[in-house]
Amino acid sequence: MIKKISLIVFTLALLVSCVSPKVYKELEDKYTNLKKEHRQLSDDNEALLNAKTKLENSLKDLQKNYDETVAKRDKLQSDYNALKANYDNLTASYDALEKNSSAAIADNVKKNRELLAELEAKEQALAAENTRLEALKKQLEDRSNRVAELEAVIAAKDKAMTDLKNAISRALTDFEGKGLTVEQRDGKVYVSMENKLLFSSGSWAVGSEGRRAVQQLGAVLADNPEIAILIEGHTDNVPYKGNSQLSGNWDLSTKRATAIVNILRENANINPENLTAAGRGEYAPIATNDTAEGKAKNRRIEVILTPKLDELSRLLNDN
Repeated sequence: MIKKISLIVFTLALLVSCVSPKVYKELEDKYTNLKKEHRQLSDDNEALLNAKTKLENSLKDLQKNYDETVAKRDKLQSDYNALKANYDNLTASYDALEKNSSAAIADNVKKNRELLAELEAKEQALAAENTRLEALKKQLEDRSNRVAELEAVIAAKDKAMTDLKNAISRALTDFEGKGLTVEQRDGKVYVSMENKLLFSSGSWAVGSEGRRAVQQLGAVLADNPEIAILIEGHTDNVPYKGNSQLSGNWDLSTKRATAIVNILRENANINPENLTAAGRGEYAPIATNDTAEGKAKNRRIEVILTPKLDELSRLLNDN
């Protein structure tokens, strides 16, 4: 359209110089009309472009709605197909069940009876296990009570032995540093008296100082009738060369232990049944026999005091 108008203007310019005023006026009017027509066409064209844009946007919205609708339609179709297949399967299953209902019911009844019998058996087994569990629980409680009793008895025995050890230490204070020691270990009390306190070399006769120590020890033991008293005689490793009354160190250690027992028996309050004499000879040293000091420690009487364990034995043997 612009090219057309330009061509007309150019033509008019050429004709102006060679046309009459009347013709020029006509051309000028025509040009004016063409300009108006051009403006109107431009406005129409812009309106058409705007309308086109709106239509394109509307088309996009419609296309989007169409695509969404198609997707929903396809989803509904898929759901419908799945439901239809499920319905067909259920219908087929129902038909099969209906056809075989009698056999199925009889089979289910049989299975139910079997399950019921199994359930009853399980209930009986559970009841038996519960009974067994209760019995085990009772045994556990009994054992726990026995353990508590044992612990109480052991604690009482340990306290009694500690009190005995302290009483002996007090009674024999005068003999401290004279080859006498008192100690407590492994639930027992050990009273060790070196031979220098009790005997002359090669003799089993107890001297006056040693007799006094044994008598004071006996006074404490008389107050503890539930104590087992083991008197062990020990020597060093030097072979015995005394008179022919003894066969060697073992015999000597036994006679010395017996001599201590005889002194303790002079105390009427000591039960002889609690007394035991044993000779260990040179075979239980507490020091080396390579030195004079070590040999002196090995030549000794050990009084081993042990609590009687009758009550503990009873608790352990009770069913």
